[in-house]
Amino acid sequence: MTETQPAELQPTLLERMGGVSGLVVGAVPTIGYVITNAIAGLDAAVAVALSVSVGLIVMRKLRKEPIQPAVSGLLGVVVAALIAFYTGSAEGYFLPGIWMSLVAAMGFTISILVRRPVVGMIWNVLTSAGARKAWHTDKKVLHGFDVATLAFVAVFASRYLVQDWLYDAGSTGWLAFARIAMGYPMLGLALLVTYWAIRRARGRLEVASDEHGEVLAR
Repeated sequence: MTETQPAELQPTLLERMGGVSGLVVGAVPTIGYVITNAIAGLDAAVAVALSVSVGLIVMRKLRKEPIQPAVSGLLGVVVAALIAFYTGSAEGYFLPGIWMSLVAAMGFTISILVRRPVVGMIWNVLTSAGARKAWHTDKKVLHGFDVATLAFVAVFASRYLVQDWLYDAGSTGWLAFARIAMGYPMLGLALLVTYWAIRRARGRLEVASDEHGEVLAR
C-alpha cells in the first residue's frame, strides 16, 4: 500500500472545502444577517446568523458531509457578532473580514519584498525535500511565485479598499454583497495564477534536477 494516493483519487480543492454546498455555507449566515437586520434590527440579526450557523453544522453532520466549512463559519460569525454588539452597528459584523484582508495584503506584500513569497513557501512545505533547497534560488521559479503572491495581494487589497469604503458609508447590504462577490470568485482567479506558478516551478526544477544528475553521472 503506497503512502500517497493516486492523483485521480486525491481530493480536489473544491472537495476539501466541502464541495459546492461547502461554499454556500459561508454565504448563508451573512445573507440571513442582512435580511433580518433590515426587518428586525441588530439583536435579531445576530441571533439569526448564529442560529443559521449552528443549524448548518447539524444539517451537514446528519447528511454525513464535511462540517469543517460550517464550523469555521460559526467561529467567524461569533467573532463578527461580538464586534457588532461592541460597536453597536450592523456594519461591525463585517469588520473582522475587512481587517483580515488588510493584514493579509500587508503580510503577502512583505513576503515578496524579503524574497520569500508566501505562495512559494507554502508550496515548499508541501513538496519534496530536494525542491525545498532550490525553489528560491531559481530566478524564474521565484518570479512565478512572486506573481502568484501578488495575485493574492490584489485580492486582499481590493477586498479591503472596497469593503472599508462601504463600511464607512454604512452600506450594510452592499457590504454583504461585496463580501460574497469578492470571496470565492476572486480567490478562484488567484488560485489559477498559483496553479500556473506551480506548474512553472515543477518544470524548471525537474530540468535542473536532470541536469544535475547528468553532471554527477559524468
